[in-house]
Amino acid sequence: MKNNLLALITTLVVSAILNACSGQKPSEYAKLNNNFPMNSIHQFTVEDIEGNLFDFSALEGKKIIIVNVASYCGLTPQYKDLQELYDKYKDKNLVIVGFPANNFLSQEPGSNESIQTFCSAKYGVTFPMMAKISVKGNKQHPIYTWLTSEEQNGVESTSVGWNFQKYLINGDGTYHAMIDPRASILDEEVIQWIEN
Repeated sequence: MKNNLLALITTLVVSAILNACSGQKPSEYAKLNNNFPMNSIHQFTVEDIEGNLFDFSALEGKKIIIVNVASYCGLTPQYKDLQELYDKYKDKNLVIVGFPANNFLSQEPGSNESIQTFCSAKYGVTFPMMAKISVKGNKQHPIYTWLTSEEQNGVESTSVGWNFQKYLINGDGTYHAMIDPRASILDEEVIQWIEN
């Protein structure tokens, strides 16, 4: 018990130090395109992991899975299933978009560059990755405010409970559903949504 507690404290301290040293503040950049209705994710332009603009209106007609990711989480191996799903359906109008976030136990402490290197080297991630953001709290990124607010997305209010929570977005940009962090992205319900 004592060793487990010491290991947890050590992990938290190291993560906090890495986060402070990385100088990587969460991106708050979001631009809204008023040509799309408020209940459409296509209204957003955000910053990608390389610092370029990523315009969600370019995904019009494609189904989107948005997921908050972390490199040092017990759920991090989900990158493998996300990449598998992306490989299978990327040519069939599916896009997966990852948003690194350090909101839970400092499990994503690094810079955008180190996150990108980790994802590529360890899991072969090729789906779009965005700049590190905050997915909850008073610095919540506007796209996550949209995802979690019924008033904005027109369907339901949720809260981001942990890393690897997934949001399903229909081809017209409207919100479809939230998938629990521990649920498999390869679940039959998700596959049916993609294929129908």
